[in-house]
Amino acid sequence: MYSSSLRDCKAWQCEGLPLSTSSNEACKMYDAVVTQYISWRNDQTLGGIEGCLSRMQTADPNFVMGHILANGLELIGTGHSVTKDKSFACAIQKTLEISKTQSITEREKLHSSAIDMFSKGCFTKACDIWETILLDHPTDILALKFAHDTYFYLGYQPQMRDSVARVLPFWGSHVPLSGFVKGMYSFGLVETNFYDEAEKVAKESLSLNPNDAWAVHSVAHVHEMRAEAEQGLKFMEETEKNWKCSDMLACHNYWHWALYFIDKGEYESALTIYDGKIFPSYKTSGTMLDMVDTCSLLYRLEMEDVKVGERWKEIADLTKAHADDHVLLFNDLHCLMAALGAKDKETTSLLMDSLKELAASPDDNCQHKLGLDLGLPLCNALIEYENGNFSRTVDLMSPIRYQIKAIGGSDAQRELFNQLLIHAALKSENKSHQKTARCLLVERDALRPNSSLTKRLIQRTMALHLN
Repeated sequence: MYSSSLRDCKAWQCEGLPLSTSSNEACKMYDAVVTQYISWRNDQTLGGIEGCLSRMQTADPNFVMGHILANGLELIGTGHSVTKDKSFACAIQKTLEISKTQSITEREKLHSSAIDMFSKGCFTKACDIWETILLDHPTDILALKFAHDTYFYLGYQPQMRDSVARVLPFWGSHVPLSGFVKGMYSFGLVETNFYDEAEKVAKESLSLNPNDAWAVHSVAHVHEMRAEAEQGLKFMEETEKNWKCSDMLACHNYWHWALYFIDKGEYESALTIYDGKIFPSYKTSGTMLDMVDTCSLLYRLEMEDVKVGERWKEIADLTKAHADDHVLLFNDLHCLMAALGAKDKETTSLLMDSLKELAASPDDNCQHKLGLDLGLPLCNALIEYENGNFSRTVDLMSPIRYQIKAIGGSDAQRELFNQLLIHAALKSENKSHQKTARCLLVERDALRPNSSLTKRLIQRTMALHLN
């Protein structure tokens, strides 16, 4: 798809982003990998991301930005724990050593430092370094995208928007990948509640590149946050042909599609998407994004009293290997959902015991620092809900409901925890909790006045005959 326009050494130099290698092949494969990362699509005509990384490393085994890119993608995928995977830790260490022993640009040195910080769980420091790069190199797409994704993990919504806004004027139509930058900006607008502007910018991006799966994703979020299920279903159906081949994001877009069906109460339609698109994608890819979507969808369906059969066991067989990764609390919570759904007490204990250990003696890792005050209460809330202790679930979640944003993810993804609190409060025998449920639903109705799910739950509160 992109082979005719891949940038060689001279092209990167002309754009003010010189790469410290004399290999044109390494430069072109670097471009190929970055482009596939930005477009969320493995281009099989080039051999996909893995094939291009292999060709890049073969062309120049000591290419610093090649090492930074390869290890950065592994880190940003959050599926490998540096503390558990010694070979991965060695690969990162080798990157740092190469960057110190070679004569490289200041920009490349900063990239190396950012990867070092991210690998240690110092996400905010890593973002600060990428922002420093963007001050002098606003078209460094790797710095921009790594920062964008990391802000997402931190729950830093304004930063996710403003980081792109600051550099957007430098991304003229002549700059490669400029259309995708618009798509990134639209998502930052969505997450800061500028829905009209987000939809406008996303559709500008789609007019330039209908295959921009991230811009499609932004529009899907707009319809989700406005509870516009019918519009969302129509949009996803009309655009599916453009984004279904974006294999790194297609599962997530199908997840959004299924959420519209859940809102409407059309659970079998949601399960059809799960069985046909979402779980098969996770089974093939094993990525954390697909894992989260898989667990999240089943959990939402179960809260709606839908019987999901043996599906939890299928997921748990895949997720248990990550039970003690603790790269992201967001991932931990979804792994726990799978373990609880599958009645896997051993994996549940492993996850909880290892998280407690990290929370008791936190290091500089931002996720470990959240363990005591946020991670463990949320995990315990999931366990109490599974055990039918709904009152205890409410007591655990109520004091931290406004802090949950710190686990990262999008508003749409974290909505699961809002729903969990509502369901627990509705099922609690404590009348005060039941009244809390009613109040929470009034809040939700004010934000999403068209939500059928909200209306169904309000009907349940009316049946409680509260004063």
